Amino acid sequence: MSHKRTAHFCPQCGTRLEQRQRTGALRPVCPNCDHTVYFDPKVAVVVLIIHDEHILLVQRAHDPKQGFWTLPGGFVDAGEDPQAAACREAWEETSLDIQIDGLLNVFHTPDDGGIADIVIAYAASVISGTPSAADDAEAVGWFGRDAIPRLAFMPTEQIVRDWAARRF
Repeated sequence: MSHKRTAHFCPQCGTRLEQRQRTGALRPVCPNCDHTVYFDPKVAVVVLIIHDEHILLVQRAHDPKQGFWTLPGGFVDAGEDPQAAACREAWEETSLDIQIDGLLNVFHTPDDGGIADIVIAYAASVISGTPSAADDAEAVGWFGRDAIPRLAFMPTEQIVRDWAARRF
């Protein structure tokens, strides 16, 4: 199910918005100042960290998908470089300093059960640290190809499936 963003009042003048056709779609438009509200996509990042034929996963501490496992990651802040966001999110969830080794894929995920519309997936390697669950991660662990836990979200599922099939 797609999440639907709404706006009720104009961010410019405070007038109640109306739905009108604008630039090819029905959008919230202010009848007073003619401001059109455009909703930007929510962009998230994830990192695939491999060490000794194991991948690092974090267990989600909160909904959506609480208790399921995912690649470390999270949302890109406004104005933040996506690679920097991936490193920051990995640190926040795992206490590991990482370096980005390359781009794996970009996913369009509006119907994935989460909030992200776009997920950028990177390959990464550990620079330093010992994995420790933090921030919104309940647990962190290394998993081999034969012991994958219950996964959350399509990008993690696809990347882990590709890794397990030795596609990269």
